[in-house]
Amino acid sequence: MAAAVPKLTLRLTPSTKLILQRGDLTKFSGCAIVNAANERMLGGGGVDGAIHRAAGPALLEACKEVPQVRPGVRCPTGEARITPGGDLPAKHVIHTVGPVYDDAATSGPLLESAYRSSLRLANEHDLRRVAFPAISCGVFGYPLDEAAEIAVRVSQQEAGKLEEVHFFLFGQPEMEAWIEAAEAAQLEEVAEHQDGRSAGEL
Repeated sequence: MAAAVPKLTLRLTPSTKLILQRGDLTKFSGCAIVNAANERMLGGGGVDGAIHRAAGPALLEACKEVPQVRPGVRCPTGEARITPGGDLPAKHVIHTVGPVYDDAATSGPLLESAYRSSLRLANEHDLRRVAFPAISCGVFGYPLDEAAEIAVRVSQQEAGKLEEVHFFLFGQPEMEAWIEAAEAAQLEEVAEHQDGRSAGEL
């Protein structure tokens, strides 16, 4: 598998494809995109801000309706919540809060939980196509290689009924980290035809 590719489709499980790509998460037209949110769920910077801008005010209103579990906290770190997608092409937004990186022992279980909670929520709502950003890899400072290993491993464990798990990766270093994690997990590449379908779908 070449690292310098804009998009790569892999076999995550017998019934689920893993699709790695550079691009704009807010343009994804599947069932849900995952927002790297903060615990307040009222918008912020980075991916969170971009999603709220693209979704319009309806997303903020939907987030305000999520009950607080304690003052100022609607979604604790490592958990996930789901709302309608507002003006986004995706029908839903799954909001999850990743950890600020401290060390692997402290932060790893929280990042695993963020991915696990998001994927389980997608399966509970019978979603089929879900797209993630690289959670905690921006200002939260999570090392790319550690984050990618967790993302790929937990996606494989929790794929469930999902048909496609997408990762929209901001830059080439992120793309390479996710490809290396997929190679380490021995995921096989799926040959795509020009119409976008895999060979097994013809």
